[in-house]
Amino acid sequence: MNKRQPAVKHRHGTLLASNLRLLYNLFTYRIAVMDRDPMPRLLQRGTPIVPTAKVSTVKFLSEGVFELVLERDGVGFRPGDCVAISNSDGVSRPYSVSSSIDEPYLRFVIRRMPGGAVSEWLAVRAPGDEVEISLPFGWFRPGQSGEPGDPSVLVATGTGIAPFLSALRSFPDFSPVLCLYGVRCLADAVGLDYLRGRCPLKLCVSREEAPPHHHGRITDLLNEIPRNEETNYYLCGLDAMINGVSEWLEHRGVHFTHIHREVFFNAREDQ
Repeated sequence: MNKRQPAVKHRHGTLLASNLRLLYNLFTYRIAVMDRDPMPRLLQRGTPIVPTAKVSTVKFLSEGVFELVLERDGVGFRPGDCVAISNSDGVSRPYSVSSSIDEPYLRFVIRRMPGGAVSEWLAVRAPGDEVEISLPFGWFRPGQSGEPGDPSVLVATGTGIAPFLSALRSFPDFSPVLCLYGVRCLADAVGLDYLRGRCPLKLCVSREEAPPHHHGRITDLLNEIPRNEETNYYLCGLDAMINGVSEWLEHRGVHFTHIHREVFFNAREDQ
């Protein structure tokens, strides 16, 4: 997630990034006592609740999107987890992990926001710099439904592809039936070759023509989404897209418990 005070909308209200510290402490406790076996090394050795991590690389993938790679140092996470990263003034933003659970790094796909307090600062970090991070937290779990075969449809806009990259990299047997991926410009699309090799992919480019890809938005292609009672639908990115796709699915009989949402951006702020 990368935006000023992103609103996380769901069926029971709105969560704001201003509550991040409290939320992350609660999730850290839940992770430590329920979800981790074994517990993360950072917790086992009694380090502070807000550790630091060293920058390995910062690599620009396009003019406005970059990959931040941090040394993992034993931090445990599950695909779909976020990490709050702070700048030198202590201002933090949550970003979803895009790396595999088996690699020694924490990877993040970040959009550089003009004037962004954290993304602008992270974009100019150098190898060896230290950044303050939270322990991973979250509730978005692509590829982890526990159902036989885990039939899944992935729908992402922008850097919302990050948790899906993490799930695909972590679980070789995870084979989504479709990935719909929307970006503004073709250059902003991350990991296209990898995604094509892992699942059927349809790319939508909204602000330029990029044949053979669809020129327009994800919502133009909703009729191509397979619908049945067993499929889980994972939606990540812009809130307007998530709300629109969720309503479309529910109106066609998909139960809301099979629609999993992770909001990165608010449409009003993303102009």
